[in-house]
Amino acid sequence: MTHVPHELAEEFPDSKDRIHELTQSDAHFAKLSEEYHSVNRQIHRIETNVAPADEGFEKQLRRQRLSLKDQISTYL
Repeated sequence: MTHVPHELAEEFPDSKDRIHELTQSDAHFAKLSEEYHSVNRQIHRIETNVAPADEGFEKQLRRQRLSLKDQISTYL
């Protein structure tokens, strides 16, 4: 398995325990986290040409990932 950049643990290295705790205890945070991981995996697949996509779609995914990251950051 390849390394997928931008995982939450890398984005918020000082909050690994908090991320785990919130994922287990807060349904909304868990949903945000799962959506972030899903979008991040899609972007990684596009970047590595496993699932090529047009530039507009990739930009849309990047904006979505940034929005999710902002929402997660607010929680933390």
